[in-house]
Amino acid sequence: MPLALLALAIGAFGIGTTEFVIMGVLPQVAGDFGVTIPTAGWLVSGYALGVVIGAPLLTVLGTKVSRKKMLMFLMALFVVGNTLSALAPSFGLMLVGRVVASLAHGAFFGIGSVVAAGLVAPEKKASAISLMFMGLTVANVVGVPGGTSIGQAAGWRVTFLIVAALGVIGFLGVAALVPETGRPESQDVRSEFAAFKNIQVWLAMAMTVLGYGGVFAAITYITPMMTEVAGYTEGAVTWLLVLFGIGMFLGNLLGGRFADRRLMPMLFTALAGLTAALLLFTATAHNQVLAAVTLSLIGALGFATVPPLQKWVLDQASAAPTLASAANIGAFNLGNALAAWLGGLVIAAGLGYTSPNWVGALLSGSALILALVAARLDRRGRTAGRVVAGSTVTEQIPAAVRH
Repeated sequence: MPLALLALAIGAFGIGTTEFVIMGVLPQVAGDFGVTIPTAGWLVSGYALGVVIGAPLLTVLGTKVSRKKMLMFLMALFVVGNTLSALAPSFGLMLVGRVVASLAHGAFFGIGSVVAAGLVAPEKKASAISLMFMGLTVANVVGVPGGTSIGQAAGWRVTFLIVAALGVIGFLGVAALVPETGRPESQDVRSEFAAFKNIQVWLAMAMTVLGYGGVFAAITYITPMMTEVAGYTEGAVTWLLVLFGIGMFLGNLLGGRFADRRLMPMLFTALAGLTAALLLFTATAHNQVLAAVTLSLIGALGFATVPPLQKWVLDQASAAPTLASAANIGAFNLGNALAAWLGGLVIAAGLGYTSPNWVGALLSGSALILALVAARLDRRGRTAGRVVAGSTVTEQIPAAVRH
């Protein structure tokens, strides 16, 4: 695998840390600004919605420059947003900082996926994408727990200043290691938008919204769930996030490896397992050992869907993949925003801190149904293609030969 994938993973590490570390310090942020935990959950939803907006917008703007320069600009934007979050004097300004940082997220992973896939042979594309996303999963093993510990000991503002510093390192990594390929001739806005004429691209994004959204329904409120229901101390949340991150790391690697072999069966397995794990979490959250095990399973099964879903979009939009790839990253975060909002609603309705798990199971189960539909449409399209090809060949054979 090319060394440039390391640079992409470094950027992904910083982005992954800022995306997920807010869960670990959510009670502290809520307390400092005098808002409720469901209200503080808007820092998750606002970030996710910023990704949804920023992914297509910045990707379209990025068609005017090389992919390397665009990746560097995105990391710079990420640094500005996290610095603003760290220094914000009010909840509203912190939300603005989160949104500014999030604008870089979707375009970075969307453009980065195309760059990663273009660096390797076709049969290694899902693995290359998973290696870039490895930075995101490592962030959940190292960056998020570390940031949570720092936030609890020195204050959440210090955490976000460190995240901004990670963005600087990511910027330097992209500048040093990603090759300068120039602006592709085929990278124009009209061809990029043409990819959305394919119903499979829309199905893939819907699967992304619902599938990974199921994970966020549970993980957004993991701190109150583990402290109030499972009985863990606040300090133990750090180690629980390590377990979640290890699960994500392993699920990402396995998802990429098996997606290169049998993409849709891998996706079916991950979504079915994720739905079952989220249903179980409602019961296992009351036991400390079972809660920890289930949390790691949710991380593994949830992130095992990422490489196959991203590769499916790239395959379906192969003629102009950049915008579709970035839009699918936006779809991940649209699911995150939707799930965080729905999770906050059921908690606010008095259904308890485990109720978001039911929301997550419903979302992931719906994604599984859409995956089955997409696979059936794909098989039907392939069959129709073979029939048309066969008919064309038959028509070209003289009647005397056919008979």
